[in-house]
Amino acid sequence: MSFNSITCPECGNSVKQYRNPFPTVDIIIELNGKILLIKRKNPPLGWALPGGFVDYGESLEQAAIREALEETSLQISNLRLLGCYSDPARDSRFHTISAVFIASATGTPRAADDAAELAFFSSDKLPEQLCFDHAKILRDYISLQI
Repeated sequence: MSFNSITCPECGNSVKQYRNPFPTVDIIIELNGKILLIKRKNPPLGWALPGGFVDYGESLEQAAIREALEETSLQISNLRLLGCYSDPARDSRFHTISAVFIASATGTPRAADDAAELAFFSSDKLPEQLCFDHAKILRDYISLQI
């Protein structure tokens, strides 16, 4: 278990400060037989699945619905869990664990929040470079579609 010692501001004693991975969600949004990807506005830059951090007091499913709406302006439904991805190197900024959902969507897609733009891709014509471990996630997803 990884932790640092810090000084308690109340009593002055040394206490353990634990370092834990950050929970995140990513969403594979299916619409008209294609997959929606966003082009990230913030580093790391590039194409990625919509998603983000789970807020305190929020379920994974609620976080997926919120993040999809914030980044793509789409309402998602029919959430199915693809899997969890936890490689400590999946995000170069810090250790994250992502619950990845597959979802259907309704609405008019529009890039917002952390998304500079968005586009739909067929599974055989995905961008060559994807952020994080999203290429692996999409390979896993595509292998289940066969």
